[in-house]
Amino acid sequence: MGVVIVWVRWVARRRRRLAVAGVVALLLVSTPWLWTEISAHSHLYDEADTPTAEVAIVLGTDVAADGQPGTRLAGRLQTAAALVHSGRARVILVSGDGNGASGNEPAAMTSYLTRLGIDPRRIVTDPFGLDTYDSCARARQVYQITRALVVTQSYHLSRAVTLCRHLGLDAEGVTARCPGCAATLLAEKAVRDYFASDKAAWDVVWRRPPAVRSPESPAVRDALRSG
Repeated sequence: MGVVIVWVRWVARRRRRLAVAGVVALLLVSTPWLWTEISAHSHLYDEADTPTAEVAIVLGTDVAADGQPGTRLAGRLQTAAALVHSGRARVILVSGDGNGASGNEPAAMTSYLTRLGIDPRRIVTDPFGLDTYDSCARARQVYQITRALVVTQSYHLSRAVTLCRHLGLDAEGVTARCPGCAATLLAEKAVRDYFASDKAAWDVVWRRPPAVRSPESPAVRDALRSG
């Protein structure tokens, strides 16, 4: 009987230790994600509550097979256009992969924005925003933007705002529309973004330069003058 009691106690202690170890491991793995959530917490807004800034940055994502923005990208562009029409922003920087697997993201974004009534002179394209980090870095380093509204869906917003702010932008995040986005899609993207936070933290710590370096461009400044 005594042996059984000792064995039961040993199993219980082992289970407690494993549980504690599991919690610690989870916290360690989640640290980069928590960093993005905490850093961006006071800089996230719904479209209706968005503060003003001269520039709105729309982060690219997949283009549909017909060359039009996909559902998520269309939602981001609709939100950015609404910000301009309401006077909360004056110029839109569309940043994405000009040679992406699904197509030319900035070209599709520009065309769509003009159909939403945005003056082409108020649209600046960056075809070398190959990922979120590069889009933020190039917005600051190449286009000399110091303050901006960053437009993307909620699952991506904290990471995007955190990266932009750590790269020298006074960035405020705006939750983009996502018409027709299925709950399963949003959940899948949220999980992907959770793990992408590791790379974000690594890039910031090591101060990775953007994949494509370009000289300073006056395009945003010129667009603001034209408006």
